[in-house]
Amino acid sequence: MKFKILFLSIAVLLASCTPKKDTPESLLDHLLPNTAALIRINNMANFQLELKNSLFLSRSAQISPYTAFLHKIRSLDYLNPDAKCLLAFYEIGKGKFEYVLIADDTSTFFNLENVKQKKVEALTYDNKAYTRYETEDGVFYSVQLRNKIFVASSPLLIENLIRAKDRVAIPSALQKLYQTTDTHKSATIFIDLNNGASFLTPYAKSKEKEHLRSFSDWISLDLNASQGMFNMTGITVANDSLQNFVSLFKNTSPLVNKTPLMAPRNTSAILSYTFDAHTTFANNQDQYLNKIAVNDTIFSTVEEVGLVYLNKEKAVLLHTYGTNALAQYINENTIASATYQGSEIVRLAKEEFLNESFDPLITDFDATFCTILENTFVFASTNSTLQTIISNYKNSSTFSTTALYTTAKAAMANESSVLFMANASGIDFFLEKDFVPELLTEFKKANFTNTVFSGQIVADTDFYHANFLVSTIKKVSKANTVSPIFTLELDTDLATEPQFVQNHRTSKQEIVVQDRDNFLYLISTDGKVLWKKPLQGKIQGKISQVDIYKNGKLQLAFCTDNQFLILDRNGDEVPPFTKSFDGGNLNGLAVFDYEGSKNYRFVVTQNEKVFMYNSQGEIVKGFTYTRAESPIIAPPKHFKLLKKDYLVFLLENNTMKIRHRAGQDRVNVTEKIAFSNNTVFLYKNKFSVTDKKGILYQIDTGGKLSKTNFNLNKDHGMFATSKTLALMNDNLLSIKGKQVELELGVYTAPQIFYINDKIYVSVTDIQNKKIHLFDSQAKYIANFPVFGSSTIDMIDMDGDQKLELVTKDQENSIIVYRLN
Repeated sequence: MKFKILFLSIAVLLASCTPKKDTPESLLDHLLPNTAALIRINNMANFQLELKNSLFLSRSAQISPYTAFLHKIRSLDYLNPDAKCLLAFYEIGKGKFEYVLIADDTSTFFNLENVKQKKVEALTYDNKAYTRYETEDGVFYSVQLRNKIFVASSPLLIENLIRAKDRVAIPSALQKLYQTTDTHKSATIFIDLNNGASFLTPYAKSKEKEHLRSFSDWISLDLNASQGMFNMTGITVANDSLQNFVSLFKNTSPLVNKTPLMAPRNTSAILSYTFDAHTTFANNQDQYLNKIAVNDTIFSTVEEVGLVYLNKEKAVLLHTYGTNALAQYINENTIASATYQGSEIVRLAKEEFLNESFDPLITDFDATFCTILENTFVFASTNSTLQTIISNYKNSSTFSTTALYTTAKAAMANESSVLFMANASGIDFFLEKDFVPELLTEFKKANFTNTVFSGQIVADTDFYHANFLVSTIKKVSKANTVSPIFTLELDTDLATEPQFVQNHRTSKQEIVVQDRDNFLYLISTDGKVLWKKPLQGKIQGKISQVDIYKNGKLQLAFCTDNQFLILDRNGDEVPPFTKSFDGGNLNGLAVFDYEGSKNYRFVVTQNEKVFMYNSQGEIVKGFTYTRAESPIIAPPKHFKLLKKDYLVFLLENNTMKIRHRAGQDRVNVTEKIAFSNNTVFLYKNKFSVTDKKGILYQIDTGGKLSKTNFNLNKDHGMFATSKTLALMNDNLLSIKGKQVELELGVYTAPQIFYINDKIYVSVTDIQNKKIHLFDSQAKYIANFPVFGSSTIDMIDMDGDQKLELVTKDQENSIIVYRLN
């Protein structure tokens, strides 16, 4: 986990280190002791240009926890070194850093002509003259020593420079790195991870600072920046004590990381460690932890440890080249098992064994559940996390297919000892966990929504290659993929089919579903249960959203078997709309908004009774159709044709009643219709319904009735829009008269979705648990069918122009897919 802290720290450091002047050569000889970090600038003009055009730095520079530091180094804007220079940082007081700039002295070094407010003061210390400069941006100091000019942000550093008579001993690691840097790069940063932990992570929690100190000794990184990309590459070194984190990979060879091939497409971050010989790694681990070596053969075939961060949950992947020993261990510790999409998920008796065997790569992890995908053992603390991984993997919807991965991979070596990749939500998660709250708040304001953060360590003979990247995610031409985003288990089996509802605060869609204990759940776009509310009975039909106060705040309106309720955003009941009905047997709620003015009519039907309420929860007195001639078998529907309103009721005695909005007869339908299980639709400006023999009845506004015999079976399905008719008969789907023959199964009625000027038609084979999706020409949408066991709801859930669908997964869970 230390690599994750190192990457986050460097990303944050890059946000703050945006000086416009610096340089070195053999300037190392002039350093003070205990340097925390250095920036060597080889080409001032290029360095300034790269910093100026970096979208990452321009956003990051607004992070307020670094405001004081940024203000301090603004004095460097008034310096104009012609040659290379070196900028060094020192800790003066706990967590307080000051700088020293070292350069060749030139007549044009200071550029103060255009400074509106300035004050220059001559001072002396130990009989040596130095100068204090005060500008509108702050104070800095300068002194000339040994044919060099030194500029510092603190008088204490100037005094230390004047007192220094002998050369400081330069750490051998720094000397090595300094000599091997690429002088063609505009700048190189050198960081002492032991002395510079507080400099690199001033806003990290103390535990994470200690992790960083033990990562390695020195690290050097060359700068390569453009508008949409900030890349730093270099090397890090560690002494032979094997007390450094990178020494865990000493004498091992990096491998191609397989974790991206297994992680789900919507993973927020991955962290992967590889080694070609587990025995070597284990020996290094024993020395790092200062413990007696244990010859454990259970993990002898493990060659990669992968951590996957998904919906704020963590999964661990162990990639092996042979499963026998570990598989036997898993079998011996299994206390329960179940099958999900053809893969066995087992529950383990021992949950801590991975922490013990792979410390410090794995810590604080409960390996509660396990499954095996090919030669990879996948562990998670929750069953739903494993289900998401399995579902994505079997749908070929993995992290490796994302634009984020493709963007990062282009800048990375093919093989890594350590590999880290994350999107903005992944970085937010780690910042929230490992850093003080202020930093997370400010990073969110910087808006890195379309950004990839990645880092890499590659073990070599005597050192380690390092590579860090922050980049705008590049678009990938490959499309037409279907990605499971998350699965979520409820407390008991589903009672209703999940559907989308809008969050009026974010304009994104959320999910409502009810379980068999009558709890109603509201679920966020990332699979988090926002609340669950107990109800007295099962919800009938669909939930409607209304804005009864006409203020943009949406409520949920529905009927259970014996109640009509409206709930607010928090799941609280909105008075006076909690109405109970003796005897129960309510149909689903019908909501009419005749003029689109939010003057709602809520229609509750119970057997023959009709209750119409207004937006104040009062019975509409002018509505006269309060009792039907026979029990009403479905929620009534409202249609508008040529500015006239039509309310359609289907009755148990096989009659169709078409009424005015006030309740009087509007169209007289004399013929009896043995209604099928499908409701009434308005198709080609006619009220259209089928009977149990598969005959389509259509009634126009004058009452004229026509029939079309489709010879459908009794359990056929029907859905229609104004111009599109879809029929499902056994395994034959018809869309606008074009037929598709599907495999034998038990199919739901078709559904039609009109989204972004395109028609989608879906049916679900509940026997084989497959969701099929077609366009209006009866052509398959790419990469369907997908796994699912109920009808679907489909919408653009998060406003990214990509559609999501939600459906029942297992009996007690839902699954959300994204259409890319």
